Amino acid sequence: MSQPLRFVLAFVTAALLAACGSSPPAPDWQMNAKGSLERAVDAYLSGKDRVAASEFAHARAEVARTGRPDLLARTELIRCASQVASLVLEPCAGFEALRTDAAPAERAYADYLAGRVSPQDAQRLPVPHRAIAAGALALPDGADPVARLVAAGVLFQMGRVNPAVVAQAVDTASAQGWRRPLLAWLGVQLKLAEQAEAAQEVERIRRRIQIVVQQKS
Repeated sequence: MSQPLRFVLAFVTAALLAACGSSPPAPDWQMNAKGSLERAVDAYLSGKDRVAASEFAHARAEVARTGRPDLLARTELIRCASQVASLVLEPCAGFEALRTDAAPAERAYADYLAGRVSPQDAQRLPVPHRAIAAGALALPDGADPVARLVAAGVLFQMGRVNPAVVAQAVDTASAQGWRRPLLAWLGVQLKLAEQAEAAQEVERIRRRIQIVVQQKS
């Protein structure tokens, strides 16, 4: 599994491993779901919608073979995390339909993705996100790229994002070549520059956006 995807897949893959016991080899559904989730997240962040939708659907179908709604709930969190990283701030409908059977940690993470987690639930979150839930205004040090973008998206939803966080999110998405979050965060950065009436910065950001849009076309 590639380093950038380790965090965002950890919630699901750890549960999938536990569900199968410790005796090798791993069941087909587990390996199939893991591979599809990796490809789905990378495709989504890269702006390849059809590939992402197909891979997410395949991963969900594989997990559904277990009849475990709690595992399906964790799978849906992967989709929602990649959306938050890209500032696609929509209700996590797939998870909410399964919330009743989700564990407290997954419910806390879903609330965190929606920007409404309480400080008392911070310890239920993956380590890179506990400080954000507790009130921090900076991205987690040492976190992988997806975790940093998710944290930035949560801060944005909470109304606590600042220019430094936006710049870090832009740099993170750019370094990975992830078009979807890059365009989203460049859009935020452009708006901040326009509000500050920084004409040269506005033009610089617009040139970056044009390059990404033209390449996507």
